[in-house]
Formats: sequence, C-alpha cells, structure tokens
Amino acid sequence: MTIDDVVIIMRTAVFTIIEIAAPILLVSLVIGLLVSIFQTVTSIQEQTLTFVPKIMGIFVTLMLLGHWILSILREYLISMWSNFAQYIR
Repeated sequence: MTIDDVVIIMRTAVFTIIEIAAPILLVSLVIGLLVSIFQTVTSIQEQTLTFVPKIMGIFVTLMLLGHWILSILREYLISMWSNFAQYIR
C-alpha cells in the first residue's frame, strides 16, 4: 500500500463525511438564522430558544434523509471491504 492509496482512502472518507453532514448542518444553520432573526425582531434574548427548533429540525432531517445517509455509508464500506486485499499488500 502506497502513500497514494492512503491519500485516496482519506480523501474519499473526508468527502463522504462532508456529503453526509452537509444537509444536517445546513438545516441547523437555516433554523438558527431564522430563530436569530425572530429574536432580533421581537427583542427576546433567550439563549436556549434556538435549541428546541434545531433539535426538531435535525430530527426531521435525519428521518427524511436517513435512508440516503445509510446508502452512502453502505457504498463506502462496500468499496473499502472489496478492496481490502489490495490495502494489506
């Protein structure tokens, strides 16, 4: 196994992590922005107000995209295990 193989494995792993985390992070970002705008308009300065909508949004996102996330992870793991013999040489 060469350094190039390790770089390819790590690049694929990082890309997979970003691909899986991006929708969840974007939902959290949008909900946080909307709650912040709501707090600014209404002059409510409660720090814990953003947690419940974010948790609910992330939960709904995971419910809707859970199958897609698992299929991406399954494809990555299958590709890693199918090339395992090349990696240990």
